[in-house]
Amino acid sequence: MKRLRVAVIGCGRISIMHLRSAKMLGELCELVAVCDNKPERADAAALEYGARAYYDYEKMLTDERLDAVHICLPHYLHSRVASAAFKMGLHVLCEKPMDIDYESAEAAVRLAEECGVLYGIISQCRYNNAARAVKAAIEDGRLGAVISAASFLTWSRSDEYYSESDWKGTWDKEGGGVVIDQAIHSIDLVNWMINSEIENVSCNMANRGHSIVKVEDTAEGFITYKSGARYAFYCMNNYGVDLPIEIKLLCQNGRVSMGYDDAYIEYNDGTREEAHKEPSAVEISYGGGKDYWGIRHVKQIEQFYRACLGEEPLEISGREALKTHKLITSLYDISGFKKG
Repeated sequence: MKRLRVAVIGCGRISIMHLRSAKMLGELCELVAVCDNKPERADAAALEYGARAYYDYEKMLTDERLDAVHICLPHYLHSRVASAAFKMGLHVLCEKPMDIDYESAEAAVRLAEECGVLYGIISQCRYNNAARAVKAAIEDGRLGAVISAASFLTWSRSDEYYSESDWKGTWDKEGGGVVIDQAIHSIDLVNWMINSEIENVSCNMANRGHSIVKVEDTAEGFITYKSGARYAFYCMNNYGVDLPIEIKLLCQNGRVSMGYDDAYIEYNDGTREEAHKEPSAVEISYGGGKDYWGIRHVKQIEQFYRACLGEEPLEISGREALKTHKLITSLYDISGFKKG
């Protein structure tokens, strides 16, 4: 069977989820190259994963015979680097968010479609058992459509967290704070569950607990959908620890209380269902990944590889991911929070 020749661009913190996944999926791919503009990062990843190291992604795209690339770069580089790969005829799997604005993301999606290549966007939480169980119950009619939703994220990101990075907490490189970096996954899950065009967005943002960055660390908003669904969210990263996220759904035929790992469904007729994270004995180990990243990167990466090989359609395409990206960027636009 043909194996994809793949490379990872960006060898920072999140790259371990892609590097380790590629190694775990050796029957589908060969990890041939890694790239980072910090040579020590590229060299370390190359040594650990048996790949060639590059410090310039354009040279790597030219020199290597690749089929697909993973992009694990600061947000503002996502569309730019993806577009360079598209023009080389390569498939791309990119970390969230798509970019720091909507226009760049939309242009990249159009370019991928024009070039006839696949463009996947990481939304690994959609592959959690809890999310899959709830989505299935909505789609097959057991729960019916979402009427009302709420999500709550209370996490911890210290000033030190931002000071250790040369791009986190910046408007021009990260594109924002708690909304675009931390809450994007819970917002994406609710938007995916509702699955309707957005009618109206309102949002308030503030920086209440950080002295060294100007991006928002607190936000609350309200979204209405053309289906009639309504969604309220609250997020902040000033708490002492990362608490489990909470999502509440009121549906036509029942109610849902869920997080990333667990879901509890109570139907109007009194019956109940539950879905939980896999037992620890069979969990996938990424050897250094953060708990809040979950264990489902490898599932989405496998699905992307199989789509590249023509075995199945791509599930979370750039076109699909634009739905949530448009919502995220709209929250920033409507909030009026100063990007100074």
